[in-house]
Amino acid sequence: MANRARSVVVTVLALAILGGGAFAFVKWRKAHAKPAVEFETAKVDKGRITSRVTATGTLSALVTVQVGSQVSGRIQKLLVDFNSPVKKGQLIAQIDPQLFQAAVDQSRANYIAATGGLAKAEAQARDAKRQFDRSKGLLEKKLIAQADYDTAEANLDVANASVAMAKGSLEQAKATLHQNQVNLEFTKIVSPTDGVVISRSVDVGQTVAAAMSAPTLFVIAQDLRKMQVDTSVAEADIGKLKPQMAATFTVDAFPGERFKGKVRQIRNAATTVQNVVTYDAVIDVDNEELKLRPGMTANVTFIWAAQDDVVRVPNAALRFKPAAEIFTALGQQPPAGVNGGGGKPRAQGFPGMPGMGGPPPGGGGRRSAGGGPGAGATARTRGDDTNDKRTVWVNKGGQLQSVSVRTGISDGSLTEVVEGALQPGDAVVTDATVGGGATAANSSAPGGMRRLF
Repeated sequence: MANRARSVVVTVLALAILGGGAFAFVKWRKAHAKPAVEFETAKVDKGRITSRVTATGTLSALVTVQVGSQVSGRIQKLLVDFNSPVKKGQLIAQIDPQLFQAAVDQSRANYIAATGGLAKAEAQARDAKRQFDRSKGLLEKKLIAQADYDTAEANLDVANASVAMAKGSLEQAKATLHQNQVNLEFTKIVSPTDGVVISRSVDVGQTVAAAMSAPTLFVIAQDLRKMQVDTSVAEADIGKLKPQMAATFTVDAFPGERFKGKVRQIRNAATTVQNVVTYDAVIDVDNEELKLRPGMTANVTFIWAAQDDVVRVPNAALRFKPAAEIFTALGQQPPAGVNGGGGKPRAQGFPGMPGMGGPPPGGGGRRSAGGGPGAGATARTRGDDTNDKRTVWVNKGGQLQSVSVRTGISDGSLTEVVEGALQPGDAVVTDATVGGGATAANSSAPGGMRRLF
């Protein structure tokens, strides 16, 4: 009897323990069960937004002169080298002048001979004039025949023509002498401007040929304390730039230093490379410390719009488009126009990713086609078009609520909210997944998790 009572007590205790454990397990399972929809959210805040246009460019001197040779010959001596400072008119190189000096001497001799020829022709013309005057007087007295008079007149005309020819020959000899003297002077290569030699292309003893085009011997930069950056700005961004706009840039030689400049000119000549159209925005730069050198690559940033203390929403929230499956899982009625094809239609795309379609939120994320590194995200101004009217979704108590907003400028990751009911601290949805307790069309596995954004 005692054993039976003891067995009943043990059985009751075992059942009680099992029941308590089952109750605790159910309670734990419920506490740790995943919700029907899991949201990823971000907070709306207030702060500064700066919209930038980025591009790459190349540094160069304001005035760069290529010094060449107009005559052919052998380089006899070089008087300057790389980085040599030069003055306007300074002799910087000499071409061997021997052949040119010989040509000058020969043309001078020809000029002297032509001078003598003119003197001879003039003397013969004076003699012919005397003969003609004598024949004319004799003819009037009937002392010579008409034929003799005609011969004297013809001889005078020939003598005058010889004088004209001699004068022409003298002018030709004079011109040839002058040309050879000029060529002799061209053997002296002089600097056309004050500046610094940044390139030398010849050595002593080298022969330069100027038959077809003038060979470049030196490149002289006028003043390296004043330089410019020629940038390649995409046609989508060029409208944001204005003359006198401030710009900053970095160079690889001084990665921790940011240099300042100002837009001097936006040139109208377009450059097209692989169907990408860019324009040259020229930036003036002070280089008093002579750190910057011609040819350096500059990564340029133009700040074309900035707003302080504005409501900012992450661009991911502007891209989020919930599918009907999410509303079904939440027990909400899907709004008109929402389909079940997934949390984010493919045509919406991602800003800055070509081929994915769709404009960026607030105009942000468009890539500046600068032709290389340094191209980055930019944004449209507010009110450019209807794309500034957007819808964001807020998670309030586990329910999705839409909020219509009008966006302003963007820095590529955050966008200004110009109008709308969003307030700092609101949790805007950037992503959502449907849990195992809800059904979703085309889910990868029954009871599994399906990503809808």
